[in-house]
Amino acid sequence: MRPMTAKIFAADSVRPVEEFEQDALRVADVLREHGIGPGDRVMLKAGNSASYVCVLYALMDVGASIVLVDQQEHVEETRRIALRTGVKVTIVDDETPIDQGADPLYLYELIVATAGLPPVERALSFDTWGELPDGLIMWTSGSTGSPKGVVKSGAKFLRNLRRNAEQVGHRPDDVLMPLLPFAHQYGLSMVLIAYLTRCSLVIAPYRRLDRALRMARDAGVTVIDATPSSYRSILSLVTRKPALREHIAGTRMFCVGAAPLDAPLVASYVAEFGLPLLDSYGSTELGNISFATLDNPVACGRAMDGIRLRIVDEDGRDAAAGQPGEIEVDTPDALEGQIADDGSVVPAPTGWQRTGDLGHLDEAGNLHVLGRKFAVHRMGYTLYPELIERKAAAAGCPTRIVPLPDELRGSQLVFFVEDEEQRDAGHWRERLCSLLPAFEQPNRVVVLEQFPLNRNGKPDKKQLARMAAE
Repeated sequence: MRPMTAKIFAADSVRPVEEFEQDALRVADVLREHGIGPGDRVMLKAGNSASYVCVLYALMDVGASIVLVDQQEHVEETRRIALRTGVKVTIVDDETPIDQGADPLYLYELIVATAGLPPVERALSFDTWGELPDGLIMWTSGSTGSPKGVVKSGAKFLRNLRRNAEQVGHRPDDVLMPLLPFAHQYGLSMVLIAYLTRCSLVIAPYRRLDRALRMARDAGVTVIDATPSSYRSILSLVTRKPALREHIAGTRMFCVGAAPLDAPLVASYVAEFGLPLLDSYGSTELGNISFATLDNPVACGRAMDGIRLRIVDEDGRDAAAGQPGEIEVDTPDALEGQIADDGSVVPAPTGWQRTGDLGHLDEAGNLHVLGRKFAVHRMGYTLYPELIERKAAAAGCPTRIVPLPDELRGSQLVFFVEDEEQRDAGHWRERLCSLLPAFEQPNRVVVLEQFPLNRNGKPDKKQLARMAAE
């Protein structure tokens, strides 16, 4: 390991971690002056920034119940979440859409209020926060339905991240750069892993990957975490501007999650950088579950210590190695429950949890995720669109499929193809039909330069469904 002092790198500042945490302690004292104490629910709705991380740490130090909301969430939905969770205070930044009737606190107000305050003679402590059964309230992405308020214990969340860091191999000399929104499971995980590991964190503009790559060069990034769509964009940038490749030449791990990963993209990274993309599996409800690692870069790797995985068939029986079925998880790090309309917590079941995801385990216990367990019936066959997508992607045809009802066939299949070169639909129809049996072939092909993405970086299935219907 190379000796270094851990730092927080932002677009306009570089701070040693110790100084940064002193700022967070001062902000915690300001929050207390605003009447925020242990157990109070506080909404944090802002974009990624050093101030965001500072206030997040401060809220944890105070012991507040933190309601994390994506910065881009609509005003009406934000108001509904605030009323449903009974938040005492809403904290935002200048770019956040918010109802001014919420009387929000702004991040800069909290930071400015700390100016001139003396050093705090103690270290950050998340112990009180960890004791809360509702330390975190997060919202599912809603990519396949209405968002749900997921209630998580602070202690369980941190324990899950310690398992994560140990399995993946994060180190104190690492420089982490998560190209992810911090209001969601994956991005928040990396922010707090940096805290737990005492390593450096780069807060980069994940929607401006050219700038993020420059920050990676200047900060000496060693670990990148991003969605598959971001990795495709990075590869495209490096292909068009080869000089950018050196900006991430020191990266030792490319980690990926939040959406299905295509084998050709992994092969491209091995060819370009000599490193695979290390896939992972988890969810907002169940936490982080399994990870591929440098010494086991297979699919989504094995489940972390203390967590069990199994695959079950349609009859609920354990499937043999290599046989697909629904993924079930038994984890001590699962959610406490979901937020009811009155703000109370509806307890979650314990033990084995159904995920609604299809996958299989290989002989070595590595998890291969195939997609959502969503079946359609067509021409007398039962089809799983995401399995067809995987088959097409493996042959270099990146697709997303939207089924539409059809009285005669049962379903029509609209194939959306992502193609930067914008080749016509006939080109892709010919390729797809050469790959797929007749009952899996498209009724219509639509070519997109890029799939629309939701706020979590996943292909936006709702938007694709609207486009298919139109």
